[in-house]
Amino acid sequence: MRSTIRFAAALFALALLAAVPVARRDYVMHGDDAYRIGADLPTTHITYEGHQHLTIAHDGTTERFVAAASYSRTDENGTAHVHARFVQEMLHDGSFEDRDDEDPDFLTILNQPFAVQLDPTTMKDLRALHAPVPFEATSPLGGARLHGYLRPAPGGKVDGTPVVGVRFAADGPMTGTLPERPDAHLDGTIRMNGTAYYATSSALLLALDATLTIDGRLASEGAAVPVRIVYQRTIRASDGRDAE
Repeated sequence: MRSTIRFAAALFALALLAAVPVARRDYVMHGDDAYRIGADLPTTHITYEGHQHLTIAHDGTTERFVAAASYSRTDENGTAHVHARFVQEMLHDGSFEDRDDEDPDFLTILNQPFAVQLDPTTMKDLRALHAPVPFEATSPLGGARLHGYLRPAPGGKVDGTPVVGVRFAADGPMTGTLPERPDAHLDGTIRMNGTAYYATSSALLLALDATLTIDGRLASEGAAVPVRIVYQRTIRASDGRDAE
């Protein structure tokens, strides 16, 4: 779920984001990766649990977003404690550019299908979203075009803060290689879906659930086997006590 897919960039023209008095936000996170390669093999799971801190620094017209995460990574070999870091900067046109990606497990709030913060114009359009809206986006794996819809989601509160929600779903072809199997070629389909919640006051991303599903056939050395891979990520703002 690479950060090249942006809700704001995919649908609406971006405007410059006004300065927002948010210096730090704490989040808790959970992830699950499920791999099944071959018809007769069991599904392998990798789970993630942890927390992260998002800081926003203002330097004139530039905003710098830094997410630092600490989490446990558990697979069939045991549990390891891992740290991740991701840095983005907002450009003058309101789009985001990645500066530092040390997040190989795709767990930071900055490395997800949704922009971490929306500009005022996009936030206004999100509030007015009452029916499905078609859009296109670039696949995080393989670079193919994904076609899908944005839909409104029920609002409410996250960590005591009022939010507005949006659902995301898109799919398309998947060809290329997987990070775990660069020696093999994959031919199939990819689907992304999820829900994001933005603070109504600051337009900051406070919660998301995102799933990426790959179905296809993996070919290597003249043989091809069926493959199904599911990546799930849940990130939610907290008051910081969960991180202690």
